[in-house]
Amino acid sequence: MTLSEFQSLIRRMYHDKDAARGVEGTFMWLTEEIGELATALRSGTKEEIALEFADVLAWLVTIANVVDVDLDEAVKRKYGGGCPGCGRLACTCPDAEKP
Repeated sequence: MTLSEFQSLIRRMYHDKDAARGVEGTFMWLTEEIGELATALRSGTKEEIALEFADVLAWLVTIANVVDVDLDEAVKRKYGGGCPGCGRLACTCPDAEKP
């Protein structure tokens, strides 16, 4: 499944509920899932970690749907040509800087 297909799937399954909840409420769900991912990374099994990554991605896609952002296009625009900082495929930005 591509990122675009996943975003469409999440939209079909949840968009009415997500839009009604709004971006603020949906963002709170994302932060909860990030906390669950942090816990799984510290002490979870590989399967638990994988499922938490899926949840975080789903909630991120949900927020993108609520605010009408095409994530596939956004990712291509920002990262399609390489690192947004140095422009290379193998980033050469200093470690102290966020590209």
